Amino acid sequence: MSGSQHTCNAEGCDKAATLQCPTCLKLEVKAASYFCSQECFRSSWAAHKAAHQVSNPKATYNPFPSYAFTGPLRPVYPLSPRRDVPAAIARPDYADSTRGSSRMEESYGNAQIQCMTAAEIATMRQVCRLGREVLDVAARAIRVGATTDSIDRAVHDATVARNAYPSPLNYYLFPKSVCISVNEVVCHGIPDQRKLEDGDIVNIDISLYKDGLHTDLNKTYFVGTVDDVAKRLVRTTRECLQRAIDMVRPGVRYRDLGAVIEAHARANGFSVVRTYCGHGVGKMFHSAPNIPHYAKNKAIGIMKPGHVFTIEPMINEGSCYDQTWKDDWTVVTTDGKRSAQFEHTILVTDDGHEVLTRRLPDSPKSQLA
Repeated sequence: MSGSQHTCNAEGCDKAATLQCPTCLKLEVKAASYFCSQECFRSSWAAHKAAHQVSNPKATYNPFPSYAFTGPLRPVYPLSPRRDVPAAIARPDYADSTRGSSRMEESYGNAQIQCMTAAEIATMRQVCRLGREVLDVAARAIRVGATTDSIDRAVHDATVARNAYPSPLNYYLFPKSVCISVNEVVCHGIPDQRKLEDGDIVNIDISLYKDGLHTDLNKTYFVGTVDDVAKRLVRTTRECLQRAIDMVRPGVRYRDLGAVIEAHARANGFSVVRTYCGHGVGKMFHSAPNIPHYAKNKAIGIMKPGHVFTIEPMINEGSCYDQTWKDDWTVVTTDGKRSAQFEHTILVTDDGHEVLTRRLPDSPKSQLA
């Protein structure tokens, strides 16, 4: 502590101050960082925290320093400002909601599974192709040293360039245009200033809205050189998805998909996340049916032509259990071990299925080949 005199920086207080903001100390921010008491510090926090966002590399910080993280990953703030979507682009009903809530989803409840018309299916094919194009843009932005925020920017720009709205943005107040989940993050990771490191695995979850319909897909990628366990985890997860897709045809019960997924995951020494599931997608971001990825679930519904839904197993290296960071979004494994995920949007046809978000001829080469 410096021996020079400082005045309290709380508004309306001019008392001598000896307490210094701990975040300012860590970031080496000296201006406006002294307070005479904890009371003045707390009352000034909302305005004072802006002093932490200075233009130097030390301005990044962990917003939850007292949180008991389960693994080595940490959030790296500040988040970049919310990205704009041109007013001319049609947006879902939650885009401008102060709660981020979808009136359509909330009024829908547990209604019957919707069958798309031929016209809706044709539009859905186009929207899903755009989603795949955006995922491929994100894949090409993955490299050691890239921040997850820079990938969010690439996804956002690619989405609006296609006159589409990035579905995650403001969905129940999610602050970004894509979910990016690294290592022990199971799902719903918020892009921030963390740089990708050699050996990471990273899931990119793309959703966009255009012409009244949403699409949804994701994939887990390797960053640089990964270890053999990571390779086996990611490969197994992709195989779990494919085994479930192979079952899709009219007459199959939605509850039956989980058994084949869990059997393959367990046979390879991994576990299946039970908290989150696949779902219907189209006019709403999330709708019936619910599709658990584990055995002996109680999901209702039988597949019929015209049903459109996602299968998106989350497979963990260790325990199947998860918890959520204090940002209320980032879901992590409770043991800090890695998690992988793959997702496709699928249409049930008269005699089988169609993967609407399948790879394109110019998609980046698979890392699992």
